[in-house]
Amino acid sequence: MRAVAILGPNATIEDVRRFYTANAHPEPVSPGNPLAGADAALIFGGDGTVHDHLPEFIVHQVPMLPVPLGSGNDFHRALGFGTMAAALAAWRGFCSGAERSRRIDLGMISRLEGDAPKFVSYFCCVGGVGLDSEANRRANAMPRWLRANGGYIAAVIGAVAAFKPQKITVECGVGQPPSAGLMEGQAGAPVSRRISEPAMFVAFGNAQSYGGGMRITPTARLEDGLLDVCFVRQVGKARLLRLFPTVFSGKHVGIKEVEYFQAERVRVETETTLDVYADGEFICQTPVEVTVAPRAMRVILPPLAKR
Repeated sequence: MRAVAILGPNATIEDVRRFYTANAHPEPVSPGNPLAGADAALIFGGDGTVHDHLPEFIVHQVPMLPVPLGSGNDFHRALGFGTMAAALAAWRGFCSGAERSRRIDLGMISRLEGDAPKFVSYFCCVGGVGLDSEANRRANAMPRWLRANGGYIAAVIGAVAAFKPQKITVECGVGQPPSAGLMEGQAGAPVSRRISEPAMFVAFGNAQSYGGGMRITPTARLEDGLLDVCFVRQVGKARLLRLFPTVFSGKHVGIKEVEYFQAERVRVETETTLDVYADGEFICQTPVEVTVAPRAMRVILPPLAKR
């Protein structure tokens, strides 16, 4: 089996050697050893490293296993690979023929230029506009070791102090709110929704968390063909900071200032231009349209995963 490895900024060849098996010795991707034609690929890094290589995996449809070596690793946890041991177990199972791959959705962000959306980027976890984008910007300026040790929380606190709410307009076709008597990840019949009011931020999730475990879209699923949308209205900064810990459990969706629903397509416009971030990376500026690319990428299943 031909296996290749993509190394993020924290990865070394020694990390790759831990994944050698009897029938697969992953070799780093290079011009002479491309992703095309590989039977499987490992990507050693965090959400940002995965994000950077999404287009390649969509084109080549190579089964991918993310190895958690980043500061957040939210995508890895969404797939069940929150630890190095879990990733190793999945890889050994795949190499032995005992495990298979599955296809998952990705989000797509397009910049609105007139009436014609212009595609900019895919994302695997969560994107957002407003306060959370400002927190991302601050976190990305921190040293890597700090980001991996509570840096994003510090960035959120700093962003709250500096951020000025503005009107955010969200238009979409949605299902029922996930909290309205639905099982996790289910949606009702699509309806139209429009929100336009002063807000702190809006987040749109393909997966449940960002920022190293903040479950901003807690009912999001990677295979349901929908985005989970979290719209947070204008709220006092002191109250926002008091409520901030609830995002780690997902209980923030029950707070009166929060609108939470599912959508196939979301348009976001802002009173003044704001940055859009996804998977912790700067993407473009508003206005944008966010959609779903159903079953766009193949990933390796964790051991004993339910199919």
